[in-house]
Amino acid sequence: MKLDREWITPVTAGAFVLLGVTGVLMFFHLDTGLNKLAHEWLGWVLLAAVALHLTLNFKGLKRQLSQPRGQILAGLFVLVLGLSFLPLGGNAPGGKAAFMATAGALADAPIGVLAQVARVDEATLSKRFDAAGHPLGDATTVHELIGADPGTQAALLAQVLRQR
Repeated sequence: MKLDREWITPVTAGAFVLLGVTGVLMFFHLDTGLNKLAHEWLGWVLLAAVALHLTLNFKGLKRQLSQPRGQILAGLFVLVLGLSFLPLGGNAPGGKAAFMATAGALADAPIGVLAQVARVDEATLSKRFDAAGHPLGDATTVHELIGADPGTQAALLAQVLRQR
């Protein structure tokens, strides 16, 4: 198959626009519906399109990287990428990691303990699980009930614990 700019460039641009918009929405916590899913999965389309675009324009890329400005800019982005792996602030008190650790502990707690946290009896909490579409049955924890996905666990816990 021949690499063709007539479709590679528009796919690259379209994927970039989609990821740019969904990324900005996610940054400001305004994403809804399938924004996050589209951002995560269609990111692969952008990666493939950029790889093909770079293949088509390899001579130009090579020329740019032979110049000091291109080397400095590429080096800066590699440095920022490396720094992004450092644990600076990602586990800040009260941050997402702290919330998810708390939700995980609650998801592994016995249902009786969750009832105490919710300040209700176990029968009332069981009715809340029923109303949320997740009857307890033989499950003794939220983890057993719905599995290991932390996001799903946190959403269900929020639903059943916040009712008054």
